[in-house]
Amino acid sequence: MAPHRVSAREDSEVEFEIGDGRLSGALAIALAALSLLAVLCFRFPELLTTPELRAVYPLGLVRAVLFVALLLALAFGGLAVLLGKRGAGLAGLALSGVAIALGGASVEARSVTKSAHLGVDWFVLDLLVLALLFVPLERAFARVREQRILRGGWRTDLAHFFVSHLLVGALALLTIAPATLLLGRMLSPRLQGAVDALPLALQVALAIVCADLVQYATHRAFHAIPALWRFHAIHHSAREMDWLAGSRLHLVDVVLTRAAAFAPLFFLGISERALAIYLVFVSFQAVFLHANLRFRFGPLRWLIATPEFHHWHHAESPVDKNFAIHIPLIDRIFGTAWLPGRFPQRYGIAANPVPDGWLRQLTWPFSRQH
Repeated sequence: MAPHRVSAREDSEVEFEIGDGRLSGALAIALAALSLLAVLCFRFPELLTTPELRAVYPLGLVRAVLFVALLLALAFGGLAVLLGKRGAGLAGLALSGVAIALGGASVEARSVTKSAHLGVDWFVLDLLVLALLFVPLERAFARVREQRILRGGWRTDLAHFFVSHLLVGALALLTIAPATLLLGRMLSPRLQGAVDALPLALQVALAIVCADLVQYATHRAFHAIPALWRFHAIHHSAREMDWLAGSRLHLVDVVLTRAAAFAPLFFLGISERALAIYLVFVSFQAVFLHANLRFRFGPLRWLIATPEFHHWHHAESPVDKNFAIHIPLIDRIFGTAWLPGRFPQRYGIAANPVPDGWLRQLTWPFSRQH
């Protein structure tokens, strides 16, 4: 079945068009909301920010970016009002006004002695960077060209994105705790010393291979065991794929998967530098795999997971393919690889039982409607 193509009239109803005010209004609200959150992070750092990020912020650059974002939000808000989109324009202007009233780009940066480890700063930074990178890429190299930037379900996925970043400290603790408790007495100083002596590049490669072998097994378990599938089905309920779709993950799924992947790295004693590089790689690739991009990568698609490879994991049919997160060769070894030389046409779960909305998806696995 060929992908649905919308007419020019339909397209004008779903896509932003220059001159109609919708794009200006959306940009005004987005920039103003992120700016307001950034200002609140400055004002309440002990509640809203993560200590690890506070230590490395280039404050001069952050303030400059915040100033430009507020300036653009005001400009886009005013433009939206002039173009007839008064609701969106005034909302952007109002949010910008609140941010400026609270200090704007000159808000004081206070020192912090305690922290609640809420990651609002991480949410703002990550969302801004990823949106600036992937939205233009998906417009220029889209696999499904008619797919909207604000496609169906984007609010649900943004809520998942926000919550996972907000709870970054708690999720990290829950991820590390199982390995510490279960493997603490099994650690071998000799093995960990040998791993620590390896070159940094080899440690990163070792982390990727070992973590992906465990993730492959864990991922298959989430598909095969009904009690686990209830949680993982949330991730597969997305009907359209883009950079934000990968954020649709139940918190139980996140904790169990990350804890399993971290266990071999903890056992081997991967160095902090190698672990940091691995985490950056994982964070980027998780977004990239779900992106609405048509890149094929030729033979390299068997060496490193790509959107084409992972999109088939989300295909409505066939199911239970391409479980590896980083290395497709793992699926070839275990007989679950599927790369027919094209992208799937339909995504999600046939007769999808998963409800829309973050809160409903959070509670759905615990209900009896299965």
